[in-house]
Amino acid sequence: MQRIIAILLTFGSLTAAAGDYPLWNLYRTTLAPAKYVDLTHAFAPVQPVWPGFGNATFGPAVAAKDMPGYIDKGQPFTIAKQGFRATAYVLPSDQYGTQLDPPAHWNPFGATISDLPATYAVRPLVVISIVEQVAKNPGYALTVDDIAAWEAGHGKIPEGSVVMVRSDWYKKWGDADRFTAKPFPGVSLPALKLLHLKRRILFHGHEPLDTDDSDDLEGEAWLMHHNFAQAEGVRNLDLVPEAGALVAIGFAKPAGGTGGFARYVAICPPDWPHGVSIRDAPGAPLPTQPAPLRRGPDGVLRPGTDP
Repeated sequence: MQRIIAILLTFGSLTAAAGDYPLWNLYRTTLAPAKYVDLTHAFAPVQPVWPGFGNATFGPAVAAKDMPGYIDKGQPFTIAKQGFRATAYVLPSDQYGTQLDPPAHWNPFGATISDLPATYAVRPLVVISIVEQVAKNPGYALTVDDIAAWEAGHGKIPEGSVVMVRSDWYKKWGDADRFTAKPFPGVSLPALKLLHLKRRILFHGHEPLDTDDSDDLEGEAWLMHHNFAQAEGVRNLDLVPEAGALVAIGFAKPAGGTGGFARYVAICPPDWPHGVSIRDAPGAPLPTQPAPLRRGPDGVLRPGTDP
């Protein structure tokens, strides 16, 4: 009997403390009311890409073999016949769209995308603007002085943070030829060395698809050969604060991958004027489309597109 009473008392104390989980409380009090801003381009069949790779193709996934009474080999899966549909993507490279480059992209001994630790998930976000400089010189590259100016206003860059370089170059994404042509904004090698060796950041990110427009891509070469990663092709940095936000980092994990199709989301203070809160967009259930989804000539599903 005494043992039963002891068990009941222990259970009661555990029940009383059941709601006291610090991380859940952090979510409820801080993350739920925060504003979320997507920093990611959706990848598509036609978009800016290094010309050596070319563009992707989208289309319906088809049966790989005959399945008698269900589907014939080579036929697409459809909602009408099989109850579902799927899409096949033929991607020219893992260097496509908004991405996360691991060292293996250049370094014969470098970590691949599947080697990156789970600790990449959430980090402090620093945004350094070079918009005014780029307006005068499209080939402008972030300098050590630009970093010093940011720190004069916001304090020292946090160790382990992600530093995104805002140039507003992403606004040219719809003009693929101009987006990828030189000159375009970059990050200087001295600035990269300061960020990684002195401030010990996790990685930096930029809006163009290369670190700089030098002939030998000296910045990217230095990063990869010194075992640092980087983000490329980010967007919407004009919609997030220069300091005080977090960034959530998600990426595909192909085994031994030399690049990652990535998604970056800025988590901003609740009073920030841009973005949506979880209250605004709870995510479950998701909204329905305004019209049935159909594939366009490019293979992309869109509401009401002609078959």
